[in-house]
Amino acid sequence: MGVLKVSEELHGEIRKSSAVMSRSINAQAEFWLKMGMLCERNPDMTFNQIILQQLRQEQIDPQTLLNGETDERN
Repeated sequence: MGVLKVSEELHGEIRKSSAVMSRSINAQAEFWLKMGMLCERNPDMTFNQIILQQLRQEQIDPQTLLNGETDERN
């Protein structure tokens, strides 16, 4: 595990977003880093298309999430 230094302003934004999204500060930062990387690698795709692609890679049916059903794999 490495250490990543960010500005106080960005840390504050991560902290606020993590509370809204019910993620730890580290998980929120990791999500933003991953999504930024995926967006740069796929400039022709929208954010929503990337999210759907990631769900499908994990074999998660997006419709299941919309219907409030739980994933029984675990």
